[in-house]
Amino acid sequence: MADIIQLLPETVANQIAAGEVVQQASSVIKELVENAVDAGATHVDISIVDSGKTLIQVIDNGKGMSQTDARMAFERHATSKIRKAEDVYALHTMGFRGEALPSIAAVSHVVLRTRQADQQLGTKVCLEGGELISQEHDMCQVGTSFAVSNLFFNLPARRANLLNHSKSEHRYIIQEFERMALVNPSVGFTFYNNGTIVHDLPVSNVLQRIVNLFGKKVYSQLLPVEVETSLCKISGFVGRPDMARKKGALQYLFVNGRYMRHPYFHKAVCEAFEDLIPEGEQVPYFLYFTVDPSSIDVNISPSKTEINFQNQSAIWQIIISVIKESLGKYNAVPVIDFDTEGSPSDIPVYNPQTTRPQPAPEVSFDNSFDPFASSQAMADTSARMEVKPSHATSFKPGGSYAGVTIPSRQQTTFGGSAVPYQSMSGVHPDEELPSMEYESTGLESLQDMEKSNEYYQYRGQYIFTAVRSGLMIIDQHRAHMRVLYNRYRATMEGQATATQGLLFPEIIQLSASDAALMDCIMDDLHNLGFDLSPLGGGSFSILGVPASLGGVEPVSLLTEIVESVRDSGKSAKEDVQHRLALAMSRHAALSIGEVLSRQEMESLVGDLFATDNPSFGPDGKVVLSILPQDNIDKLFR
Repeated sequence: MADIIQLLPETVANQIAAGEVVQQASSVIKELVENAVDAGATHVDISIVDSGKTLIQVIDNGKGMSQTDARMAFERHATSKIRKAEDVYALHTMGFRGEALPSIAAVSHVVLRTRQADQQLGTKVCLEGGELISQEHDMCQVGTSFAVSNLFFNLPARRANLLNHSKSEHRYIIQEFERMALVNPSVGFTFYNNGTIVHDLPVSNVLQRIVNLFGKKVYSQLLPVEVETSLCKISGFVGRPDMARKKGALQYLFVNGRYMRHPYFHKAVCEAFEDLIPEGEQVPYFLYFTVDPSSIDVNISPSKTEINFQNQSAIWQIIISVIKESLGKYNAVPVIDFDTEGSPSDIPVYNPQTTRPQPAPEVSFDNSFDPFASSQAMADTSARMEVKPSHATSFKPGGSYAGVTIPSRQQTTFGGSAVPYQSMSGVHPDEELPSMEYESTGLESLQDMEKSNEYYQYRGQYIFTAVRSGLMIIDQHRAHMRVLYNRYRATMEGQATATQGLLFPEIIQLSASDAALMDCIMDDLHNLGFDLSPLGGGSFSILGVPASLGGVEPVSLLTEIVESVRDSGKSAKEDVQHRLALAMSRHAALSIGEVLSRQEMESLVGDLFATDNPSFGPDGKVVLSILPQDNIDKLFR
């Protein structure tokens, strides 16, 4: 039988390696910029055309390469970073595998120009699909220039994905650029998109680099942290507890000049803010770790973002300690101040020489009042003084005594008109009552439910109505959220909704990554009724909003929509539509304290039970509960 195992050709092996190293256009930029930093560059220019599918160019002013090195750089496992196996566990550079350049060249057209400072002429190397086309002398500047075009030209499936998701790819490129710019503040960066400057970052310190990337408002939200121990050095910034937000927090971890994802250390940061921020909210942080290279393992994944630490548990404690120390040092945690000297609350000392005597209070009374007068006489004096009813007074339905309204027979049932919220002002809801068990109603039981046609609103938040099994309590805000969410989702799948133009257009300013994300969801926003116009530089003009969003702040709504979609980490249209509809329904839903008429409550409940899932809101929270009849009876035994 003939032998069937063969050694793969070099081009095929490089294409297989490209499947791990070059996952998308942002991977190409990451590898080329890391090479530029390793070459000692102090400024890097990055230019993309059509989200990287037409051109990706990275130019640096590093030390450049010789003619031989320029050709050897595209050979597999050829590198200048390591010489022996031990060097893998003592890395001081970003790259070390020698797989990036041959993998990139295997799936694109690459033109390399490079020159060293002591050379008169540079070198130009052209490759297509991993095959050398030409190598010649070239007049070029000191440093290195990589031009990568027609990415994935020989991989139809990946090329089609790149073409179909160009806006998403642009967002990923921006995110990758932000990570590299944050971890290298000593390097200047200029980023071009289709010939337009998106970022022009000079050499600066870490804080200034953060402000240049994400805006000046971030400056007031950050507190510095710094500690140095025998295990590691931690520096950077964490957010103030009062600046916590549910979504969109900027959270970055770096180690030895490399961006990393580390859920264990992220959890340590969250634990340091435990009991200081509401559950489910996040604070921004930018933490830079400096450790002995031999104590970490970078060689885990091709992207080199997953890193193992030798002393993870000890570093966990250091993270918590340094953050808590910073919070206390900069008074970011609320404290009780017992030093009241000089405060307005000081009790003045009585001095009879300087203090004027206060006049005695005057007491007014009614000389004509007769406690033994008839009821008619008492009624005549009611306009002049307040009389409290005696125990013998008969309480008539519909009357008001001692500030408490006695409901009439029609009001005590669920019939008649809705009782105004103000009429319950005399009732003390905080009074301790016997414990009651509520049942969250599932969809199955709701289908057989016999609802009453009468509704009662309590405290402008809950709607009560009688059902066969007891008393149903509906959260009006969550119920309206469910109704609006279904309505918005139906609108997205159908034709565009009506737009209400703004008399004075408003401006929303976004970071470069969020602006790229806004471009991705622009079509869905248009279908929902938004009229947006890009102004450049991350600014958008809001010309109109959906007609159904009366009274909603459009800037805050769009900001939340962008943050929601960004936090999802997905680019699927279905997920984007879900988060758009969720953010809009949360803003437009009835607010707590809004009084509804009987007709409005009836309409809301009817719309709720017409949805596919009336039991739960689009955010997964319970919309209604039922207080069983047996539990009600227990209150009166």
